[in-house]
Amino acid sequence: MSRHPMSPTRWLTAVMLIASLLALAACNNSPWPAGAEKENTLFNSFDERSPRYLDPTGSYSNPETPYTYSIYEPLYGYHYLKRPYELIPKAAAAVVQPYYLDAKGTRLPQAVAPEQIAESVYDIPIKHGILYAPHPAFAKDEKGSYLYHRMTREDVGDKRSPFDFKHMGTRELVADDYVYGFKRHATTRIEAPAFATFSEYIIGLKDYSKLIKAEDAKLRAGLSESARDKPFLDFRKWPLEGVSALDKYTLRIRIKGKYPQWKYWLAMSFTAPVPWEVDAFYSQPGMSENSLSWNQWPVGTGPFMMTEYVQDRRHVLKRNPNFRGEPYPCEGMPGDKEKGLLADCGKMMPFVDTVVSTIVKERTPRKEMFKQGFLDVPEIERPEWGIEFRVDMEDSDETRKEYDDKGFSFPVTTDINNWYLGFNWLDPVVGKGDTPEQQVKNRKLRQALSIAIDWEEGYGRIFRNKGGEAAEGPLPPGVFGSRHGTVEGMNPVTHKLENGRVVRRSIEEAKQLLAEAGYPDGRDARTGKPLVLNYDYQRTPTPEIKAELDWMVRQFAKLGVQLEIRATDYNQFQDKVLKGKQQIFWWGWLADYPDAENFLFLLYGPNSKAKHEGENAANYENPEYDKLYRQMQTMDDGPEKQKVIDQMVKIAQQDSPWAWGYFPYVGVAFQSWVHNGKPTIVVRDLAKYYRVDPALRTQRQREWNDPVWWPVLALFAGLALMVWVARRGYKARERVTAKPVQAPSAA
Repeated sequence: MSRHPMSPTRWLTAVMLIASLLALAACNNSPWPAGAEKENTLFNSFDERSPRYLDPTGSYSNPETPYTYSIYEPLYGYHYLKRPYELIPKAAAAVVQPYYLDAKGTRLPQAVAPEQIAESVYDIPIKHGILYAPHPAFAKDEKGSYLYHRMTREDVGDKRSPFDFKHMGTRELVADDYVYGFKRHATTRIEAPAFATFSEYIIGLKDYSKLIKAEDAKLRAGLSESARDKPFLDFRKWPLEGVSALDKYTLRIRIKGKYPQWKYWLAMSFTAPVPWEVDAFYSQPGMSENSLSWNQWPVGTGPFMMTEYVQDRRHVLKRNPNFRGEPYPCEGMPGDKEKGLLADCGKMMPFVDTVVSTIVKERTPRKEMFKQGFLDVPEIERPEWGIEFRVDMEDSDETRKEYDDKGFSFPVTTDINNWYLGFNWLDPVVGKGDTPEQQVKNRKLRQALSIAIDWEEGYGRIFRNKGGEAAEGPLPPGVFGSRHGTVEGMNPVTHKLENGRVVRRSIEEAKQLLAEAGYPDGRDARTGKPLVLNYDYQRTPTPEIKAELDWMVRQFAKLGVQLEIRATDYNQFQDKVLKGKQQIFWWGWLADYPDAENFLFLLYGPNSKAKHEGENAANYENPEYDKLYRQMQTMDDGPEKQKVIDQMVKIAQQDSPWAWGYFPYVGVAFQSWVHNGKPTIVVRDLAKYYRVDPALRTQRQREWNDPVWWPVLALFAGLALMVWVARRGYKARERVTAKPVQAPSAA
């Protein structure tokens, strides 16, 4: 049987049909796989890069907290709904009070003068029956031997996830896991930002770090500094005087003197348990090269576990099948019940099965994804999205109606956080200065710049989506010791009192200080060259960020000072600051705990970022301030503590290691199908509290994203025209080629 070729008309008709079907299939503009909206999943986003550290010893950055606090369990946590914040037990069975010993080891009464206390002892009971999430590090054979603790590089092969291993295991959490975690802060192998503070308080930790450094050097003898495979540094071998396990379920921590804020550190991921088996597992040859480490695949006892990690693209947390469950709180603040925040009282958490975080680098696309219903929350850890959406509503009645009709929720509050512009104390121009004369000049330069930056204009009137109140010192409202918003809290360097009102000092006053610093009209008095300063910014410039950077350049230009922008992504910025290579920089702080110390320690000399890997990113150092800081740390809230804090703030205001920036408002954004959302800075394990209604989400996404038909119709019309043209051409060719047959002529 012969095969006839398809005519052009039929061929084009078939193409048109296929194209139409493809166009119809593409009408669903969801970024998620088909049917994902129906699942019990929380969708959110992140920008720029994956978190740098998820290792509990090294992690201390806001973008890392959605993962670390959902996976690890410190001893304590915070009540989700109560304000002021209230400590509650997490893995611990109770929040304990320390008892005190004198220099001879004699127990003292609780109400004793701090100077008599040589040691505070915390005996903390651990809950029984807590299990780690499944992981191959715990897997054993029938004889009880670990299956994956003696692997070679060849055994690791191309495995890049714990789930590439055939067998998984678990075990119970014990007090020794917390001991191991505290010891690990003495490591020399990764940045340990809490070590600077911990070593001042935990008995024996400073000496322990010297021991570990020496033992690590023995282990790494003959290895190059860049070697990725390093022998297992087993902290179980060396006891730490200040941290020990009294028994399987009791942890003892001994700290020097009295330090009331220590209890707050026990609610941070720095104090999460570290099972030695996982540390040993990740220390094997080939693991680091395949990105098998704490930083990609953390292991804990919390409600979630990392199940997918695609660098700089996507992270997925799944419910930890071994998590014991935790009841949702039944108490809150006045108004919480009316807002529906107590409706889930007593129900077991977490509510969602999965948390998906995907990279969306630009802010505008993220807002659009939220408005389309494809993000349940724009970004789980950022506290400013609600502010931005509220500004949109204030600027447009049409937008207000859209947001109201869609049922978006933007709860806003004030909370303990800040943004500031810092001056690196190690820099010869804006830092401390190496001679008494230079120190005076550099201080006047910092003061002049601090006056010139009009925070009231920038983040009060221009950048309202990041709005807040101009700061005049380091302490935000909401913590004991803060005098923000009062005449007593006025910064005399940057502000003055006029007619009973606190106002910013004039540019003329700033120019006078600049001239006294040796830079009249922004030029070096000795060389005549313009003063050029470098501004290290922690984000790659997007259009939104560029507007802020341009504004900052204009602030310096008021004084004739040129500001050069050196913007990088956050990970590169962190590297630069760790090495002390920044000059002027932008940074902020979200409180770890609700105490003034958590902000004042950002200016404490021994907490220098470049020198001691602490959180003093400005590397500021003033012996008088440091002395007062140590005194303040032992004090309970009261008039005497307030007096010391006032002295510290006055010193910092005069030295101006920061241009004080502003205290941002806190606002979050939720879809109508997301329940239990409450703004917070301090509570970090947010994902377990959120409950989603997938059925409502599915319905709303369908309503808000109706197919756009005109492209399909236009395509159909275009193809129809092509068919008509092709058909007409085909018929014309047939008429030309089909010549009539003539009869033969007569002979």
